[in-house]
Amino acid sequence: MKNRVRKVVLAYSGGLDTSIIVSWLLEHYGCEVVTYTGDVGQDDELEGLEDKALRSGASTAIIEDLRPEFVRDYVWPALRAGAIYEGRYLLGTALARPILAQGQVRAARKVGADAVAHGCTGKGNDQLRFELTYRALGADLQVIAPWREWNIQSREDALAYAERHQIPVPVSRASLYSRDRNLWHVSHEGGCLEDPWCPPPADLFLLTTDPIQTPDRPREIVLQFESGLPVALEGERLAPHELLMKLNQIGGEHGVGRVDLVENRVVGLKSRGVYETPGGTILMEALRDLEGITLDAAALRERRHAGETYADLAYRGTWFTPVREALDALVARLMEPVTGEVCVRLSKGHATPVGRRSPRSLYDMAMSTFGAGSGYDQADAAGFIRLLGLPLAAEMRRSSTAPPAPAKSAEALVTGARR
Repeated sequence: MKNRVRKVVLAYSGGLDTSIIVSWLLEHYGCEVVTYTGDVGQDDELEGLEDKALRSGASTAIIEDLRPEFVRDYVWPALRAGAIYEGRYLLGTALARPILAQGQVRAARKVGADAVAHGCTGKGNDQLRFELTYRALGADLQVIAPWREWNIQSREDALAYAERHQIPVPVSRASLYSRDRNLWHVSHEGGCLEDPWCPPPADLFLLTTDPIQTPDRPREIVLQFESGLPVALEGERLAPHELLMKLNQIGGEHGVGRVDLVENRVVGLKSRGVYETPGGTILMEALRDLEGITLDAAALRERRHAGETYADLAYRGTWFTPVREALDALVARLMEPVTGEVCVRLSKGHATPVGRRSPRSLYDMAMSTFGAGSGYDQADAAGFIRLLGLPLAAEMRRSSTAPPAPAKSAEALVTGARR
């Protein structure tokens, strides 16, 4: 049985769900409500948020700038690891949730709260990302998840609740999109996007220009990396969040980073999302290209394996775990030689590496050239091929001496399969 709640800290975005949750908590729990908002790059969504929270009934509204920490400690490690969920999603929302939940727990300690609350639905992934962080960092705090308690079943119901209680919300019945924005991406869900056949409306996008309408003349930029982490753009060294902000602007102008996909949520449901990740797409393409001349085959193979695991951990909300920390250590060691520059061409929605160089390059032009005088004796390849072919030769000998297997009818094959 749950204990009585005196004071709760609510993860507050000012969107439809959290806007009505302040009122709902006051009505159903009768407790003091403190809102917590972490600034991870929501931009103008934060304007007037403190006043709105207080007018909704919150006793205090905390807003904390997390942008430098978010990019440095969450986005950059995931980028270095090559963490891409199901081969396409760059994990913008998944990476932001742990730091927001961490800040929320920190705020709860500061104000003496005995509970935390969030506006995540019972169908989505974010409930895991928030609550597993609560478990890791604040297991003593009671968790309130209104979407698992109230009788509101849809965004239409939530909007009706807001209208009845005269709560201002940033959506309307004509535009019921659920959006999440931070420095790494903007995601769009809901509304007409729930039909996977429906193309994204032209007015959906916030960060990127329609590739058809982008400049006809490509733009080339040079990115510099040190040990697998971005450090400079066009020769200018920048703080991580500043570099990402500039790349978002440049990439957005050229329509880079749009992804429309149906993914597998942790709870087992399919979900359609449209994502805009302009700066992240440019960085991921550039860094993966730089790996080509700085990592040997074994190191690259292990980094790719680590990236898949890293993506799954982040997507599932298991950020604050020894496994993720161990993966960070592994990837950091593997990526030590990934230092150098990449020239990326931006054109009509594409980010294409067209040049790369590194002081730690493994590429030897003299050895790789098709010309003469490379120092590589091509006759050596004959013995190499014979050694690689030994297992094939053994297999051929076995096949030639084995008695032929009796033929089976189609009916027998089907019967055997059923058994």
